Amino acid sequence: MYDAGRDGFIDLMELKLMMEKLGAPQTHLGLKSMIKEVDEDFDGKLSFREFLLIFHKAAAGELQEDSGLMALAKLSEIDVALEGVKGAKNFFEAKVQALSLASKFEAELKAEQDERKREEEERRLRQAAFQKLKANFNT
Repeated sequence: MYDAGRDGFIDLMELKLMMEKLGAPQTHLGLKSMIKEVDEDFDGKLSFREFLLIFHKAAAGELQEDSGLMALAKLSEIDVALEGVKGAKNFFEAKVQALSLASKFEAELKAEQDERKREEEERRLRQAAFQKLKANFNT
């Protein structure tokens, strides 16, 4: 929803806009600090996995109470008394769906990596067979 560039990441300006829309604006340094706290690959932007890490850290009590990330996590909590059971159900179903999509993505990445390893092994075996045939012609 906040990925204006549609590149699968939330960059500094998109995070700024998101925090403003959620009613918790942050300074430029605050935004950089927020990204740095969960930026696992050090690319200066948030992937979906890194975005989910915010909520994981909040649930585990690993975020400082006054940090921008804690503010973001709190803005995403739901009060069943206020929203009702159906609202809470929809909220949690959406979170479960997002998590399952992340798991599917990780499984797809693993399958791609396994396929690349298999192709590399096949290539190596073909090269070894070729070298053996080449050696037979040289003798």
